[in-house]
Amino acid sequence: QVRLVESGGGLVQAGGSLRLSCAASGSIFSINLMGWYRQAPGKQRELVATITSGRSTNWSDSVKGRFTISRDNAKNTVYLQMNSLKPEDTAVYYCHMINRGVAYWGQGTQVTVSS
Repeated sequence: QVRLVESGGGLVQAGGSLRLSCAASGSIFSINLMGWYRQAPGKQRELVATITSGRSTNWSDSVKGRFTISRDNAKNTVYLQMNSLKPEDTAVYYCHMINRGVAYWGQGTQVTVSS
């Protein structure tokens, strides 16, 4: 079993920055994928970015150039640095992990960007 704990959400003005963190604990295989999805009110959950343990990344076009994903494999932690935030980035952000072929989700952290 794997547990994901997110932190770092909050309220920020448009143009501001936030950094999300997600720490994984439990039985974690060295080769895995971690990342972030988000869900805005009334919309489906969508990909933000993912990163493999080998640091290959996958991105949503809507955040490219503004957000940066990174990870610390020794700490089983993934980070999302969000810059130049826009009101349309407002959503609940969910940490995601695929470990040994099983998908896990965090509880979500709210990010609100005011105009």
